[in-house]
Amino acid sequence: MDELELLKKDWNKRGDSYPKLSYNDIYKMILKKSSSIVKWIFILSMLEFVFWLSISFLLKDSKNLKSFDRLDGSYLLIPLTVIGYLVLAYFFFLFYRNYRKISVTDSAKQLMENILKTRRTVKQYVAFNLFYMVFSSLAVLFIEFDQNQDLIAKVQEASANGHLLMFYAKVILTFTVVFGLVILILLGFYWLVYGILLKKLNRNYHELKKLEI
Repeated sequence: MDELELLKKDWNKRGDSYPKLSYNDIYKMILKKSSSIVKWIFILSMLEFVFWLSISFLLKDSKNLKSFDRLDGSYLLIPLTVIGYLVLAYFFFLFYRNYRKISVTDSAKQLMENILKTRRTVKQYVAFNLFYMVFSSLAVLFIEFDQNQDLIAKVQEASANGHLLMFYAKVILTFTVVFGLVILILLGFYWLVYGILLKKLNRNYHELKKLEI
């Protein structure tokens, strides 16, 4: 049984053998739990960033990346990378600010508003990460088709044989299937990492609404 439910039962006990918990006692417990959850959201977002950064560092010497580095894609990838880092830094700031706000709030109404803001920020963060991954992949694909001589030769061969439409259909289908699976895996990952925390935060929000009634 959830800890808050136990506290509510204690609060509503009529027996004289148990001390009754006040509104403030339960509010402080919800505040403590919510602050801890938001702190973990901030910490996990930073750990996730370090994880993906480490993966990219470990793969930088791979054959495919070395081959791609020989292409002139900096005009597109550098601005894209800078924008990505700036947006992520902004989200990290929002997560930290949400944590600080929840830690010092002194009213149930304000705590409820901060919980809603935190949930909205996490959803926007996940949506941005998924969108950025797909957009970056499309940018890489565009550079490959524009400059990779092996790929250009395959396009020309397909065009000469009258199979150009079929060639592009296979590319689009492959891209859709692969990234559909990747997105599903990432959604599962985000649900495990953030979804469970948001569920607990949402439970705290509804407990606060009951206290306000």
